[in-house]
Amino acid sequence: MVATLEAARAGDEGAFRKLVEPFRRELTAHCYRMSGSLHDAEDLAQESLLRAWRGLGNFEGRASLRTWLYRVTTRVCLDSLDKKSPRLMPMDYEAANQPFQPPRLEAIWLEPCPPELYADALSPDAAVTARESVALAFLAALQRLPARQRAVIILRDVVGYEASEVAELLEMSVAAANSALQRARETLSKPAETPKPDAGTRALLERYVRAWERADVELLVQLLHEDATLAMPPIPTWLQGAAIIGPSVRGMVLPPEANGKFKLVVAEANGLPMLAAYEKRDDGSFAPASMHLLDIRDGRIASIEAFMDPTLFASFGLAAKL
Repeated sequence: MVATLEAARAGDEGAFRKLVEPFRRELTAHCYRMSGSLHDAEDLAQESLLRAWRGLGNFEGRASLRTWLYRVTTRVCLDSLDKKSPRLMPMDYEAANQPFQPPRLEAIWLEPCPPELYADALSPDAAVTARESVALAFLAALQRLPARQRAVIILRDVVGYEASEVAELLEMSVAAANSALQRARETLSKPAETPKPDAGTRALLERYVRAWERADVELLVQLLHEDATLAMPPIPTWLQGAAIIGPSVRGMVLPPEANGKFKLVVAEANGLPMLAAYEKRDDGSFAPASMHLLDIRDGRIASIEAFMDPTLFASFGLAAKL
């Protein structure tokens, strides 16, 4: 590594890429947890590596390269977050079942992330922590924290740094880092562990796919908890209650004549089952339309987060057309 580092310091871009590539995924995940946005995370990670490349001469080797890269990346995130409002979900803005509002297209919504950002943890316990740390409810709670508190709790409880390391990373005292961590933990509730998919979950997903592809709203309602919720960013309006969701979905997207209008592909996002919905076009092909994240509890759907942003499909490695 010493020779590679010296080559990178001398201006060898290939050597620099070799140094940082093992950390690229986890740094992007860090940016995602800090920002709540997949698009922003990719840009922030890119900016962080560019800043690291330009500042590599400042790396003195007192800490590990990984720790130094986290320092650079966290600073980039903090600089960016100083200028932006937190990203949240529709239920953070208004009460359920309000009159329909048009989409709000500014960058205010949380975005889902693919499993590549959290699925390669080294141990089962670490895998659970990584999956819980991208749960949408937990991310929304994180976004309400001041940016520095957000950084402290992510670096301590997700990345796993000691208090002294976090203090050095953020250029603060150990006492200040511990105080920020305590305040952040008091604000956040521990996210519920995401159930692992089982045969029952797979059967439910098959029925969900069938309901959408056949425009069978009655079947869809049967799959929901009585108090289930449906959010559809960037539409601010969100719905609660199977009795309300059913008629609303029928009126908005699944009238009887929509039979055959959608095809759904099963995937995963934020530790939850995800259905990528493709909509039929005039030429008979199916184009990306929305991504449905399902929170399944006790054999039924507790919430549907339907992200109406087709540009997300590419980041999940999903086909551009069916």
